[in-house]
Amino acid sequence: MSKIWVELADIPAEGRVFSFEDQGFWQESLRTCVLSATIAAPLRAEVTVLPDERGALVRGTLRGSVVLPCDRCSEDCEQTVDEEFEVYEELPAEGGESAEESRVVEEDGVQRLNLGAVLWEQFVLALPPKPLCREDCKGLCPRCGGNRNFQECDCAEGGNDPRLSVFRNLKIS
Repeated sequence: MSKIWVELADIPAEGRVFSFEDQGFWQESLRTCVLSATIAAPLRAEVTVLPDERGALVRGTLRGSVVLPCDRCSEDCEQTVDEEFEVYEELPAEGGESAEESRVVEEDGVQRLNLGAVLWEQFVLALPPKPLCREDCKGLCPRCGGNRNFQECDCAEGGNDPRLSVFRNLKIS
């Protein structure tokens, strides 16, 4: 994943607004994280960073759209990303997480924030956990693998799994 470092000392107390429209950042991050998604509409982020002595408050919006495989039928489906976020990133406590894991690091008395990591995390959180091409997607046939959205197959519905036979006469009271 790409890193975008910002020195917090260079940002005034009232904060600074950053705009990110470089699609190369998103494409490289998708490739690095092996996420099966492609950008459909350009991803744009606008972020305000408000620094303090222990870290920074990051507020922003992330908009665009990506194409993901449907969770039921594996067909491509476009998903809109329209997210507002607010996170506080602080220096790690002594003996806490390592500098590689932290988004705020202090080197030679200078605090730096990895905005790339914040943006990527917010992007991943904005994606649906179960993307669907449509709400009534019928998915794939478990026997022949055919897409039931396009045609019904002649496969018999799955029989009962013999491993579950012990539960057939179970009564819950």
